[in-house]
Amino acid sequence: MTSPYDPRARRRTGTPQPVADLVGGLMDPILRRKAGMTTGLVAAWGEITGPGLRDLTRPEKLVWPARRDEGDPFEPATLVIACEAAAALRLQHQTGELLARVNAFFGFAAVARIKIVQKAVNQQRPDRKPKLRDLAPVEHQRVADMVARIEDPRLQKALRDFAETTLRRSKA
Repeated sequence: MTSPYDPRARRRTGTPQPVADLVGGLMDPILRRKAGMTTGLVAAWGEITGPGLRDLTRPEKLVWPARRDEGDPFEPATLVIACEAAAALRLQHQTGELLARVNAFFGFAAVARIKIVQKAVNQQRPDRKPKLRDLAPVEHQRVADMVARIEDPRLQKALRDFAETTLRRSKA
């Protein structure tokens, strides 16, 4: 008998699955191949670093050493962290504590050292929303006249809002 927490059982029973589980399942192989880590580390980064470094740093990738021979013992990785220039010194002073927290997250000594790369972490995205202008009273009345014959009040309000937003996006 399968466990109720088994993902295959969920699909068969039709119970909903959290979107985070689906996205994590899709992104983990890609992130593992490109950066050598999982979405779990990225998602838990704020808890690992704490509030002082949460918004100023992000994990870039885990660099695992090349294996020379199958008989070689395990060698831990190097964690590359992107850091804002203003927080680089603070991050450098906290590397010992951060290493301990990252290894506690993995459950074993997976990371031996941290490499700091100074770059912009929080990139501001440009506001692409169109500028909306104010409508003249004549335009409000024109829209009200257009939807006046509609009997359903919810439909009438939805159409009025749509028409007014469309007019507000136009130049004049």
